[in-house]
Order: sequence, then structure tokens, then C-alpha cells
Amino acid sequence: MPSYPGNRSAEITAALGSLPAGTPVSEVARRLLDLFTGGSIAPGTRLPPERQLASTLAVGRSAVREALAALEILGIVDVRPGSGTYLRGTASELLPETLRWGLLIGEKSTAELLELRSGLEIYVARLAAARGQSTELGVVGASLERMRASLDSLADFARADLDFHHALGRAAGNGLLVDQLNVVRSLLQVYADRAVHSGEAARIALEEHDAVYVAVRAGDPDAAASAMAVHMATASARLSADAAV
Repeated sequence: MPSYPGNRSAEITAALGSLPAGTPVSEVARRLLDLFTGGSIAPGTRLPPERQLASTLAVGRSAVREALAALEILGIVDVRPGSGTYLRGTASELLPETLRWGLLIGEKSTAELLELRSGLEIYVARLAAARGQSTELGVVGASLERMRASLDSLADFARADLDFHHALGRAAGNGLLVDQLNVVRSLLQVYADRAVHSGEAARIALEEHDAVYVAVRAGDPDAAASAMAVHMATASARLSADAAV
């Protein structure tokens, strides 16, 4: 069992400050997240008891309890009955979960998520064209060839498609950008899993991915961004149609 840092309840509560009356649970969670991702609390630190947090934030204990329960589901804190609540990871490790939480409690629509995904994917393609190394781009090309070989198996095609985008993200060389994109992809996954549901759709997707790869391989950021924009328009239209079903 890991050893935990000393009791820092007083420091943590002092850093939180109070919230206005009637503050919703989502805002309680936001305030806690701001503190947890600020880098001042070490992983494994035991948090103050619910009663102390509620008193400091000037909210009911139930609001604190619900906020901590939500953060536990997201993997940000570890609630140990009879022991306390502990911070799980470092600020950088918690960032992807923080992004996911922010999108979820913001009640973003599928249309907004698709727009966000398109913008991020287009920028990833631009960066990959400008920065991608030959080894990284070789992985992108290998994923494209797997897509080409999987036109008769849509499940295999979808896996190769996702691998293509992941490899492109690595070639872009911006971990924060890729973290945000992965969060958006995961929120759209219920639709993305069935986005390519015919041989014709797979062939169109293959052509679009091929155009992106050719531009990235040529080191042409503008062409790569344009090719990805075309692909995102097609993919977003399919996802929107599935979401409406």
C-alpha cells in the first residue's frame, strides 16, 4: 500500500475558498478540479473530510459527496471507506479526465462536438505535415494500407481508420492537442463505432484518408489541412445522420 503525504487539510481548505449559495454540484466539482490540477497537491494526498470541504465551500455535504463521487468515477480521486479520499495522479495525468469532465457537464450537443473534432483533426493534419518524422509517417502509411486491405471487413477497417488518426496525432507532436481530440472522440464513440456501415462509405473514407496521407507525406500543411477538412465534412455528415436515428 502506498505511503501518503502528511495531512494537508488546512492548506487545501484555505486554497478552496467559499462558493455562492445555491451552487450546483457541477460547480463544486469544477472548484475541486481547479485545485487538483494546479500542481500544488501531490498524488496520494488525503483530502479533507466531506464536512470540512462543505464548510469551506459553504455548500451542503450532499453536494460535496456527489462531486467527489463523480470525480471518483472519472478516476480523479480514490474514495476509501473508513480511510478517506485521496488524489490519484499528477496534474498532467489528470488533464485528459478534466477535459472529459468539462465537456460532459457542459452538456455539449453532438453537433458542437463534431465541430470541435473537425477543427482539432484539421490542425493535427497540418502539424503532422509540418513536423512529422519519416518513422512516424511510416506508421500512418501502414495504417492506411490496412484500411485498403480491409474494405471487405468493416470492423477491421474501422480499427485501421482509428489507428491512422492516432498515428497522425503522434506525428503532430502536440500531446495536449491529442489529449483533447481523444476526449472528443470518446464522447462520440457511440456513433463513431457505426460511422462506416457500407462498402461504398469505406471506399470514400479510404480515398479521403489517402489524400490526407499524400499531403502529409509531401510536407504540405495547407494541402493536409484541406484534405482533412474534406474528410471531416463527410465523416461528420455520417455521424450526424447516425445521431439522429
